[in-house]
Amino acid sequence: MPYIKLKLVEGRDLETKRLLVSNITKAVIETLQTTPDNVRVELIEINEDLFSIGGELMIDKNN
Repeated sequence: MPYIKLKLVEGRDLETKRLLVSNITKAVIETLQTTPDNVRVELIEINEDLFSIGGELMIDKNN
């Protein structure tokens, strides 16, 4: 059973997340020749003040 964990910076709306998990599921089904019921996708939202790139917090990069 495929289990995908995807971390992303929070702030996307529910419709965007629905589309994302739908597209990921379709890709996994097609690639691994499995069924939708076997695919698990976990979205892990990270707050901008808990995530950094190049030593700088994302919240500071976005200001």
